[in-house]
This record gives sequence, C-alpha cells and structure tokens, in this order.
Amino acid sequence: MIRRIGLMAGAVGIAASNPASACTGLVAICEKAPSDAMALIENGVPARVVVEPTVDGGVRDAADDLVRDLTGLAGRSGEAQDRAVLIGVLGQSPAIDALIAAGRIDVSTLQGRWEGYVQQVVEAPMPGVARALVIVGADKRGAIFGTYDLSRRAGVSPWSWWADVPVPVRPNLYVTAGRRIDAPQVRYRGIFLNDEEPALGEWARSSFGGINSRFYQRVFELTLRLKGNYLWPAMWGKSLWQDDPTSAALADRMGIVLGTSHHEPMQRAHIEWARGKGGAWDYTTNVEKLRGFWREGIVRNAGRDAVVTVGMRGDGDEPMTSGTATKLLERIVADQRGIIAEVTGKPAAQTPQVWALYKEVQDYYDAGMRVPDDVTLLFADDNWGNIRRLPKVGETRPGGYGVYYHFDYVGGPRNYKWLNTNQISRTWEQMALADAHGVDRMWIVNVGDLKPMELPTSFFLDMAWNPKAMTIEAMADYHRRWAAEQFGAGQADAIASILDRTTRYLARQKPELWSPDSWSLTDGTADRVLAEWAALDRDVAAVRPKVAGQDAFYQLVAHPVEAAGNLARLYVTVARNRAAAAAGDPAANRLADEAERLFANDRAIRARYEGLNGGKWRHMMAQTHIGYTSWQQPETDVMPEVRRVAPGTRRTPIAVQPPAKPTEIDAAAFAANRPADAVRWVIVPGLGIAGRAVTPWPQTAAAQVPGKGPALDYIVTLPAGTATVEVLAAPSLDVIGSGRRYAIAIDDAPPQVIDLWKGTGEKEWAEAVSNAVRATRSSHQVAKAGRHRIRLWMVDPGVVIERLRILP
Repeated sequence: MIRRIGLMAGAVGIAASNPASACTGLVAICEKAPSDAMALIENGVPARVVVEPTVDGGVRDAADDLVRDLTGLAGRSGEAQDRAVLIGVLGQSPAIDALIAAGRIDVSTLQGRWEGYVQQVVEAPMPGVARALVIVGADKRGAIFGTYDLSRRAGVSPWSWWADVPVPVRPNLYVTAGRRIDAPQVRYRGIFLNDEEPALGEWARSSFGGINSRFYQRVFELTLRLKGNYLWPAMWGKSLWQDDPTSAALADRMGIVLGTSHHEPMQRAHIEWARGKGGAWDYTTNVEKLRGFWREGIVRNAGRDAVVTVGMRGDGDEPMTSGTATKLLERIVADQRGIIAEVTGKPAAQTPQVWALYKEVQDYYDAGMRVPDDVTLLFADDNWGNIRRLPKVGETRPGGYGVYYHFDYVGGPRNYKWLNTNQISRTWEQMALADAHGVDRMWIVNVGDLKPMELPTSFFLDMAWNPKAMTIEAMADYHRRWAAEQFGAGQADAIASILDRTTRYLARQKPELWSPDSWSLTDGTADRVLAEWAALDRDVAAVRPKVAGQDAFYQLVAHPVEAAGNLARLYVTVARNRAAAAAGDPAANRLADEAERLFANDRAIRARYEGLNGGKWRHMMAQTHIGYTSWQQPETDVMPEVRRVAPGTRRTPIAVQPPAKPTEIDAAAFAANRPADAVRWVIVPGLGIAGRAVTPWPQTAAAQVPGKGPALDYIVTLPAGTATVEVLAAPSLDVIGSGRRYAIAIDDAPPQVIDLWKGTGEKEWAEAVSNAVRATRSSHQVAKAGRHRIRLWMVDPGVVIERLRILP
C-alpha cells in the first residue's frame, strides 16, 4: 500500500533499467543483484511506496499506480519496511527537501527544468529504512514521469491496460546505486483523438457509457505513461467539458494539459456552438456571440494548465473564406488575446497559445500574416505524413514552433482509419527534420481511434521526449525494443521483423485504396503481394506459441497481418474471378465462392479481435474499409462485385502479353557513396517501399551546386539509345520554399536537375500520397551498349530516394 508520511519522516524511491537488458549504468534495473544494488522487489516482496500528504494529487495517483505495478511484478501483495520508493516534488515534499538541504540528494541540475526528475538511491533516508530510491520532480509532472518511468523500466508496458499486455512476474528486481536525471526536450507532447466514430465512440459507449471521465482517466494515464502531457480531446459531436465536466478537473489533477484542435479556438469544442444555437459562425456578422462564446471557454478553464488555440477556421473544419482574409484573421486573434487578458487578469503573453497553420491557414502565413511572438506556430503535415512548412534553421521566437502530424485521416484522396499504416522510419525522418529546424515547443499527432495505433504512438512520444536521442541506429532498433517491452526479449527479433514488414506493406498503399485493380495479374505483382502476406502468416504462426499474452499478441502483431492479408487475398481473388468470367472460364464460379468466403472472413476476423479478453474490445474494429467509391468511407462494408459463368458457357481464351518489366535498383544498393565535405548520403533503415532509402545528411545541409554535391553511383547494363530513368522518392514536401531537387546523369553527361514538385498540383500530390512515392523521370542518351554509371547527386536536403527504375 502507499504510505503518506508526515513532515519529519523520511521517504524513499526506486529506479530501474530494463531488466531484459544488461544491468549497467546508474539507477539501472536488473533481475540479478549487483553488489551495490537496492532491492526493488526481493523474494516476491516489493519495496513500499511513500509520498507525503503535501504532494499534489496527480503525483499520489501515479504513486498508487506504482504500487499496483510493483505488486503485479512481484506476483503477490505485501511490502517491505526496510526499503522504499520515496516520491515527491521540489518544494512540496518536506522530507525530500530536508534530504536535499542535508546534501543527501543532488538537485543542482534539476531546479527549473520543465518536467524534469531525478532518481537517486539514498542510504538510510528515514528511520527504519536502510535504502530508498528517491524520485523527485522539478514540478508535478516531473515527479509523475519519474514514477511511471520506474514502472516502465521495471517491465510494466504502458499498454498493459490498453492492449492487454501482461505484467511479467519478476520476484527479484534490483536498482543499481547512483543518480539519474531526465527531462523532456519538447515542451508539449500529445495526441489528438479524432475521427473516432464508429470504432472508438461505439466502444467507449459500450465500455464506459460514453466519452466521459471514466474513459478519459484511461487515456490520461496512458498518455502520462508514454511521457506525453498534452491532449486534443475527441470532438466528433463531443465536448470533454460539457459531456462530463469532471473530465477537465481530472485532467488538471492528473497533469494533462488540455487544448483544442486546429478549428476549435479558445478552449471550446466546436459542437458547443451548435448546441448553444449560436447562429452563424461568422466573425463579420456575429461578432458579439462569438466573443461571448470564446470568453466562456477561458472562464471555465481558469487556474488550469492549457494551451489556448487562437485563430478561426470555417464551420466544420472548412476554410473561413474563399480567400485569405488576412486583416479579418488578424483582428480575430487580437480580439481573442484581449479576451484572454481580460479573463485571466494577466497579459495575454503569459497564457500559452498556439496558432495552427493547418490546411488553408498556412496560406495566411505564407501571404505574410503574423501573430505575436509569444504564440506558438504549429506547422502541419499534408495529412499524409509529409510536413508542409518549417521555420528556417536558426529562426526563433518566444512562443516557439510545433508540428501537427497524422497517423489517421478523414479526407482526400481517401480516408485511412482502419489499420496502422505508418512506418516509424518515415515518422522518424520527418520529425527529425522538424527537430533539426528547431521545432521543440509542441509535437502532437492525430491517432484516430488510438487503437490500433499503439506502435507509432509509442514511437512518436518516445521520440518527442528527446528527439536527438532517437538516432538512426535507435530508430532502426525500435521495433525490437518495443517488441521486447510487450512480449519479452526471447521473440523480440522475430516480432520486430513482422512489425517492420507489416507496416511497410500497408504503407505502400493504404488498404482503403486497395481494389481488384491494385495489382497486376499478368506481371507477377499479385502473386508477389500474396506471397508476402503468406510469409507473414507463417511467421506469426511460428512466434505465437512462444509468447505470453496471447490477447496482446493478437492485437499488436497477428491481427493486422491476418486482416490485411485476408483483404489482399479478397481483392486478388475478385480480380481473378473477373478475368476468368471475361474468358468464359467456369473457374470464375469457384473464384466467386472463394471471394465471398474471404469477405465473410473479414467480419470473422473483426469478431475475433472484439471478442478478446471477454469482449473487452467490442466495436473497436467497427471501422468500414471495403467498398469505397470516393474519399469518404462507405456506411457498411460492401462485397466487391463478382461474376459467374453459366453452365455450358464456351471458354474464350484471352491472350495477354505480359508487359516488359523495368530494371529496378533499390536506392540503398549503390556501388559508391561519394560525400562532399561534411555532407553525405545516408541509408535510413526500414523506410519506404524497399525497406531502405537514402537521404542527404545532415538534414539541414545547404543546397548544393548540381553536379558538385554528394553523389551515389549505380552500375547498370544498358542498350544503346535513349534510356529513361524513373526515380521513386518519398513524397516529401518543400518545407522552406527552396525546392526538392536532385541531379542525375549517365556516365559523364552534364547533370539534369529534377524538382520533385515543380509544375505540379493537386492531382500529382494525390497520386504521390496514394502510392507513397513521388515518381519523376529523366531521359538520357546512351551511345554504346554495355556497362554504364548512373550518378545521383544531392541538390536540396530533405529528398528521400527509395528506388530507381530503368524503363523498357
């Protein structure tokens, strides 16, 4: 049980490092006791957890969770009296403050660090306690993060409730001596629950009676366990503040900073305007009602942590006007800041604010509109994981910069909501670019229904805590480390491979975009795709019996393989059915039956997921995904049309000439890598259609003179004549207005400069994001057949090359 001590008592805390890894370093956690270690759990008895009654309620909540976590790890209840975990906050914990004053705890580098914490083993910190791990936060959230960090490093997954990851029994856990300090490098790190119908909404109504404080308690705890601190609440016809007013108070207690999305200014959920019958959402005709509406949002948030969204978009996530009404939007922001100052009684600059440059709002910024320097500028991606704009390197402002990123989207060219289709390698490349450009005030990601985005959500928030620690090597090892955290080290490599390939195949094209026409039946593509999913099926089957936590394994590993593989087989079978029917082949009937079976199996797979853990996840896989006819989702899944052949129909063979195949070269399979001074091409593991890609490094390198920058060589055999080379690049956008160029030549010909986006528009962008690559072509004259060199030069940073194709 948790112990709360008086002012004169001592207190203790414990820290750990991943027990599955080597037990080295300070305040590391091990299953075997080093000579200087303190027992966190010994012979199934955990150390007691101690906090003082003067400590904030959110810290006490985290301490209660730690007690439950240690009990689960120990495998039984009970606590030792001679060892403890003491948790507190600087200035709120007299016992800890006394240890600091006596020189027993070093906080010299902690004071004033936003959400920082120290974990330190202390000898004899209080009567009757021989050793304690003291967790002291620079502030409330620092203590909370230090506490949950201990749980996570001891072996409790943040997803233990949200994905049914079992808590491993570790009857002996030890903490090495020393001191450990940590603090985030990005101030606000959060998630946006969005597009939450039908799946998350129906599940929450079934499980909690609605999107209410019981639901949000689970969301807040998960966010904190992942070291996030910020939330945009679910907002499809919902208001966190009105639907259950205790939710906002709970967020404040637990330490979650509440905001509102890009089109919900001034701490008001958009649905509240309709509920209040406010009239036209138009600042030119309804100014007083809008001002009163916004004022209420600031009033009800008095005294609570928040980041206030300023600005205004149109009603229902639409543009406010047909053009860029800059003067009007400047007036709106000024009036909103006046309301903030009036209600808070402080200068507006003392209340954190954010202006989201999302969609058409970026046009205002590009046209020259500016907001006061204390307001955070929140840049956005294109809804498909490609950041649109960043500050130039070295540009600073007191309010700093942020990025709004997407793992889920409703909109063109197609919704994507059903499965996790996000490669962490791509997220890493884009967010590392943001970090290199100085974006460190806010990172927030649209996670849709939250499930099944467990893996990318973990990665995004882990990286947000310390972006520079997420090196290429750390990113490349993340799947393995994450798998070990959920399932133990024994099968981590095999599971990592499954996770990597699953997200790679799903990222090539979102499954909502799949159709019977997706893969050619004549050039081997359809067979290759089915073989990939079949290999994953075999790998899942091989690993499954070897891991604990079968419900978790199905949710996090097996389900996306089973569901996506089944859908791929459905579409290929329908394609084969139609081809057979066109030829009058009676096999069309068998293929039609098989397609109908696969369509029914899609529903059975959903039922398996939703039946896990006694039906805990009922409705969570309710998202439709079959039968799209436009960007918007179908109301229900629709069986693709199949065709049958009447008995006795005469077969008419259709001769199909397989198309000539291009010669394909993975961009990372270069023959030579030629740096230019400190600039070079680097391989990004896991990224793109080939599982490896190349990009110039550092990401902030200056643009290079064509033909003079770092280069990659590829040796190929070509016939004489015209050679057409197609370069497949990630659809990265020009974030600072300089272009996204590379140069290319064969042998010693002058370099041709190719810009990924010059002269393009909405059509080319939609094609690129739909296929996850931007394809550009160049033509070259080859005088003599034989071996030749293709040389690819960097011109602009930020270009990510995945594959080269020599077209027939």
